[in-house]
Amino acid sequence: MLFSLFILGTGTKILAQDFPPGHFPDRVILTWAGDPSTSQTVNWRTDTTIAASKAQVKAEDSNPALEQSVQTYEANSTLLRGGTQYMTAKYHHVTFNNLKPATLYAYRVGSGEHWSEWFQFRTAAVQNEPFSFIYLGDAQNDIRSKWSRVIRKAFSHQPDARFIIHAGDLINRSNNDKEWGEWHYGGGFINGMIPSLPSPGNHEYVRDDQRKLVLDPHWGVQYTFAGNGPKGLEKSVYYTDYQDVRIISLDSQMITLDQAAAKAQYQWLDSVLKENKKLWTVITFHHPIFSTAKSRDNKEFRERFKPLFDKYHIDLVLQGHDHTYSRGQNLPRGLSGRETGGPVYLVSVAGPKMYQVDGTKWMDISLENTQLFQVIHIDGGKLKFEAYKTSGELFDAFSLIKADREHAAEFTDMKPANKP
Repeated sequence: MLFSLFILGTGTKILAQDFPPGHFPDRVILTWAGDPSTSQTVNWRTDTTIAASKAQVKAEDSNPALEQSVQTYEANSTLLRGGTQYMTAKYHHVTFNNLKPATLYAYRVGSGEHWSEWFQFRTAAVQNEPFSFIYLGDAQNDIRSKWSRVIRKAFSHQPDARFIIHAGDLINRSNNDKEWGEWHYGGGFINGMIPSLPSPGNHEYVRDDQRKLVLDPHWGVQYTFAGNGPKGLEKSVYYTDYQDVRIISLDSQMITLDQAAAKAQYQWLDSVLKENKKLWTVITFHHPIFSTAKSRDNKEFRERFKPLFDKYHIDLVLQGHDHTYSRGQNLPRGLSGRETGGPVYLVSVAGPKMYQVDGTKWMDISLENTQLFQVIHIDGGKLKFEAYKTSGELFDAFSLIKADREHAAEFTDMKPANKP
């Protein structure tokens, strides 16, 4: 490990950890480019001395002779050139195909004498089986020192989670390799065992010399998705079907700041929802369409996209950006008159940066100055949502019951009795 020295105006010396690439693979992370029941995608990083890299996989049989009877895949590799904020490195990815559903696999990545440890992952079932997943709001600041414990607590609470949704602002400064190093350090082996489904936030973007919005180049080389998003946005807009759930990721930074991208995402989302055959639908993006702060109102985003959420009976809308926790149900007539049974809108924060709640009309429950993680359990037509403080204390909970796609889910508030 390397460290950089910073001297503040007060004379205080601060060490910032660097995360240089090496011969051995690091930043090993699972995503999905294909069907979660029969495939698994893995990404990793090395230094540029590694000419070619590989991945090996086999069904887990608890035999220590893991190197025997493996399937070996040649990796696709991309060079990410260094600059003032990060180092030149090679990023690799492989998609394991023709896997058996509901099966535990062991895998490793590397080449020659430089291999990762053996990780495990489990493929999705074809038939509906109960499963859980984790939802995290912004990490953004003090990632290594203060966010790490949140994702690790979430993992220790729900170690069999099948994937983790990250609702944007995973880092604070776009194209900063140190911060990405902190993010991967915090997730550690968790990222190599539980697939990640991230959505970009405003802090994953920067404007170039022509004032054009540019997504952090790390994004496209460390996450590999299905490429089923609208043209030009395939790296940040996508959907994944896991058993009877469709998870859709939108790029809200491009929705709020680029009219052409907003139109393209609207048309794409309409088609994806129209042909959806899954019972449950979860949409995630960064900027809340109902904000927790009076000064932040994404009105055009809300007016354009909310009718789609209502029309297709979206179940959960998972968001970040406002650095608080809040939860509220469908508001078909703006802020006057509530109609239960529509989408449940959530905002949460996993990192230490905090804001105040000063817009309460749409919220049924809210919380400030608290780092949280959320766990969602799905069992057939039943969904249970739980929000936990980093201490492990249950703060909020509700359930949804749904019989078909043509009707909205039935909502039941289950928050602990001592909460307002």
